[in-house]
Amino acid sequence: MARAKKEAALTPEERLQAALVPDWEWPYKLPGNWCWTYLTKAAECLDNFRKPINATERAGRNGNVPYYGATGQVGWIDDFLTDEDLVLLGEDGAPFLDLIKDKAYLITGKAWVNNHAHILRSLFGDTGNRYLLHYLNSFNYAGYVNGTTRLKLTQASMDTIPIPLPPLAEQQRIVDRIESLFAKLDEAKEKAQAVVDSFETRKAAILHKAFTGELTAKWREERGVGMESWEKRRINELARPRAGYAFDSKKFSNTGYQVVRMGNLYGETLDLFRKPVFISEDDVDDSILNRALIKDGDILITLTGTKYKRDYGYAVCVSSPNKLLVNQRILCLTPFACVERNYLLYYLKSNLFRDVFFSCETGGVNQGNVSSKFVENIEIPIPTFDEQLEITTVLDRTLAHEQQAKEAAEAVLDQIELMKKSILARAFRGELGTNDPSEESAVELLRMILESK
Repeated sequence: MARAKKEAALTPEERLQAALVPDWEWPYKLPGNWCWTYLTKAAECLDNFRKPINATERAGRNGNVPYYGATGQVGWIDDFLTDEDLVLLGEDGAPFLDLIKDKAYLITGKAWVNNHAHILRSLFGDTGNRYLLHYLNSFNYAGYVNGTTRLKLTQASMDTIPIPLPPLAEQQRIVDRIESLFAKLDEAKEKAQAVVDSFETRKAAILHKAFTGELTAKWREERGVGMESWEKRRINELARPRAGYAFDSKKFSNTGYQVVRMGNLYGETLDLFRKPVFISEDDVDDSILNRALIKDGDILITLTGTKYKRDYGYAVCVSSPNKLLVNQRILCLTPFACVERNYLLYYLKSNLFRDVFFSCETGGVNQGNVSSKFVENIEIPIPTFDEQLEITTVLDRTLAHEQQAKEAAEAVLDQIELMKKSILARAFRGELGTNDPSEESAVELLRMILESK
C-alpha cells in the first residue's frame, strides 16, 4: 500500500493520496472545498524535543522557564527546549474520555515539555495552531487511547487521528468565530461564577442583619417595639443539650438503630446514606435512648472536624427521624417552646455563632475540637417570639431566593461548557456559516504543503 512506502520513495501524487483519509473512513461529510487528512499531515510532531525531569532534580534547577506536562504547566526550570508557539496534546494523564474537559493547550515562548504531552506545530502558522487546538479539544478520543487506570495516546495512534482541513482563509474565519463566541460565553461564565462564589458571603450578611436586629427594624418600628425587647439567653436555656453516646464500633451491625456519625453531617446536610452503620436494638437500653435518641425537630452540631478546613460546627435540623441515635462528638439540641426552632437553627448557621464556636477550638495540627459544655453556654440574642417568627419568615423567603439564584448560576455554568462543545462540533463540520465555497479546495493547500516539505 502507498501509505506503507517510505516517504521519500513516494511521488508527489502518492504523497498527497497517502495524506488524504479515504472516503470510506470519513467520520462525516465535509463542505466540498474541505478535505479529510491526518493530524500529523497537517501538523509536525516535535516529540523529539521532550525531556522529562523529575521533581527532585527540578528543585535544584529552579528558574523562570515554564515546565509543562499532560494538561498544563507543572513547574519551573532553568533552561528551555522550545521557543515558539506550539500546541501540546496530552499523551497520558489527560481527560481523554471527558467530553467537557480540554485535552490540548497552547504554549508560547521558551518552554520545557516532559514526556506526558505531545508537541505539535501546525503547518499553517499561528492560525493553524489555534484551529488545531480547538479541534483537538472537540475530538472524541474513544478508540484512539488505551489503558485502564491511565489512558494513553501513543504517537502511532495520534498519527491516525483524522482532521477536517478547510482552506486557509476559512481556518482563520473559523478561529475568529469560535474565539468571538467563546469570549461572550466566558463573560457570561464570569458573571455566573461571581454569583456562585458570593453566595456564602451574601448568606452570611443576611444572617448577620437578622440577628443584629437590622432585618426587622421596620417591623419593630411599626409595632412600637425597640431593641430593648431582645435579651441574651444561653443555648441550654433554649434547648435540651445531649452530647451523644460513645457507641462501641465492634457492635455495629446492618440492622437496628442507625448511628449518626460526624461523617453523616459535615456541611449543612444530613446524609444518612454515607457509610451507614447500625446497632442492634438488643444493645440499646433506656439510658442510651434517653441520651442518644434523635427526635423530630432536633438540631445536630458536629463538635470535631478538620481544623484547617473548619468543616465542622455546622447545624442540621432532623425532620421525621426513623430510629436514629447520635454518636459522640455530636451535640443534639431539642428546642424548648420559648424559642422558634428555625430561629435557633438559623442562628447556629450564622457567622455570629461560628465565630464564638471556634474561639474555643482545641486539638492538634489538623483536627479541631470544641467542647459540648462550651457550646451549651454560648449566649445568643433572643427577641420576642413574634419577632422570631418574623425573622424566620423573612429568612426563609430571602435565602430561598438566594439559593435559587445560585442554582440558576450553576446551571448556566454547566450549560456554557456544553455550548462551547456544541460550537466546536458545528465549526469542524463547516456549519458556522463562514465557509466560502468559491475558495480553492483545501486539497490544493495540502498538496502545496506536502511539496514544500
